[in-house]
Amino acid sequence: MTAIQEFKANTKVLLFDLYGTVVDMQAGLVELVTPYLKSKGWDGRPDAFVTWWRRAHFENSMIDALLHREHTPYREIGRRALTYTLERAGIAHTQDEVKQLVAAIQTLRPFPDVVAALTTLKMQYQLAILSNGDPDMLENARPHLGIEFDRIISVAEAGSFKPHVATYRKAAELLGLAPDAILFVASHVFDCVGAKAYGMRTCFVNRRQRPFGQWPHQPDLVVADFKELAQQLS
Repeated sequence: MTAIQEFKANTKVLLFDLYGTVVDMQAGLVELVTPYLKSKGWDGRPDAFVTWWRRAHFENSMIDALLHREHTPYREIGRRALTYTLERAGIAHTQDEVKQLVAAIQTLRPFPDVVAALTTLKMQYQLAILSNGDPDMLENARPHLGIEFDRIISVAEAGSFKPHVATYRKAAELLGLAPDAILFVASHVFDCVGAKAYGMRTCFVNRRQRPFGQWPHQPDLVVADFKELAQQLS
């Protein structure tokens, strides 16, 4: 048995990050905010605005995880991050506008290569999601994903944002599997590092062709997109 055959034989579940891995967050949010920013008379780049927003969200979620206090909902982290970004850009706004923009995350679509690849992979593996999103946001996203996942898990079950070890541990517990029977798939280095450090096998989807970095927890598989993922695992 070759290494890849052994790898496939021992993998029972493909566990995916959602935002930025399955769902195209950057393009979706740019499309979402462009008319809003235009209506506000802001002449900056919508893609830069979205990058600021996503970075602020990531920073706030990491701070929340490190405080070891009660878990803050993803929706609230998003509201804080977007409010900060609007203030940074000098854009007048209301909290109703902020809440509407954050709520629209639920309707974002997958990358173009995702549905076909997952349809193929679903014939051999269980498909699951482990996301920082709130449980109700993830349920609302289901109709927009183009494929039915066997399980959708929110980090709210563990009371912390990824990459806290509790999130991956809780996912393995809920799936009823040993960590190394799960292949965690993400486009984010931090997420792959967290899952691998816990004991899961990992796949880094390197859509942006960037180095993974010198982490001791290197991915077991690196692919350019979901099409290649399906080719490797089928």
